[in-house]
Amino acid sequence: MSEQTASAKLTHETFGEDPVTAVGFMADDARVAARSLARATRGRKDAALLHIADRIQAQSAAIIEANKRDLQRGEHNGTSSALLDRLKLDQTRIGGLADALRELAALPDPVGSVVRGQTLANGLRMSQVRVPMGVVGAIYEARPNVTVDITGIALKSGNAVLLRGGSAALESNRALVGIIRDALADQKLPVDIVQSIDDHGRDGATALMGARGKVDVLIPRGGHGLIQSVVQNASVPVIETGEGNVHVFVDASAPQKMAVDVVVNAKTHRNSTCNTAETLLLHKDAAAGPAVLEALTKAGVQLHVDDRAAKMLPGGVQAPAATDEDWGTEYLDAHLAVKVVDSLQEAVAHIERWTTRHTEAIVTNDLANAEEFIASVDAAAVMVNASTRFTDGGQLGLGAEIGISTQKMHARGPMGLEELTTTKWIVRGDGHIRK
Repeated sequence: MSEQTASAKLTHETFGEDPVTAVGFMADDARVAARSLARATRGRKDAALLHIADRIQAQSAAIIEANKRDLQRGEHNGTSSALLDRLKLDQTRIGGLADALRELAALPDPVGSVVRGQTLANGLRMSQVRVPMGVVGAIYEARPNVTVDITGIALKSGNAVLLRGGSAALESNRALVGIIRDALADQKLPVDIVQSIDDHGRDGATALMGARGKVDVLIPRGGHGLIQSVVQNASVPVIETGEGNVHVFVDASAPQKMAVDVVVNAKTHRNSTCNTAETLLLHKDAAAGPAVLEALTKAGVQLHVDDRAAKMLPGGVQAPAATDEDWGTEYLDAHLAVKVVDSLQEAVAHIERWTTRHTEAIVTNDLANAEEFIASVDAAAVMVNASTRFTDGGQLGLGAEIGISTQKMHARGPMGLEELTTTKWIVRGDGHIRK
């Protein structure tokens, strides 16, 4: 092993056991690495992305073996099936991670692109250009795919990352970070573009949240508890992501086949994700309603129904009565709350009461209703006659995503390359002075 490759495997244990000190040193190293990366050409960054993709696929067996240890520990500790599904890596998912890196390499480099520019009346030449954020922190749980996705997006957009992947995916993330750092060393890029603080546990996460001035932005990925803990306790600026209490409204005019296809896909394609449908709203005159409920039942979905929806259930099917707890629950499992509404306006009112502003969908054959739904629903993504599962960076042409922002400042919806940049104003003059 070369000296440079060996350096890619070093940890920051040499900084001592104090997490605040250790994370501070790591952030300083990340800042130096980010400054170097900010000057890298697109060709150099793209070559590194392609090399990381190749190395990940070449070492997939080692990654899967590490992932098996995480899965076994999770099963032993009683981890939910939804989290185990998010945690799992296999050849297909690893191939998807590598492909996402290759797609990122093919996308335009956002760094240096001009947002706007003009020559002012006094002759000053003004431009606003995209530049990297700098040092990005990420706190997430049971999501080893985030390790690769955020690395790829950060690298392409010129940022360094500090990763806290959590104990559930400790072995998987350790394997991935080692491979990534070795690949960066191969490409003669600073290995500290990517660092993990997992060795410092929860105290490391707390230190990362408090590293204001050293970390430019912090992105949490996980369940309600993790996200709210970061939002409420971090002094570093936070982009809030993730929670998805997602609704699908089947309008009176919805074609039956379309309604069945969209709703079943939105619920069952992969029910452990934040863009999975959690509540179905059926217009009282929707002829498609009974067929949709029958298809969901056959797909193994446990329905939680209001009184009117109970009357639409297939013969012999029993379902628990839906409560306010169901309307507010992100199940992340094969459960779905169902409510019958009298109008589009009632559907919108229900969504407004319970939404997490992630993704909302309507199935309709009425253009006016589609436009009213789009205008009335306040969410990061609104789907018309399409599954909510498309709220995904890879599906929407971003190559990959860091997460799905549910806030309204700077970034909203799937976060890709541009969302990890900020802007710089550049003014060029010829000795201009202000009078």
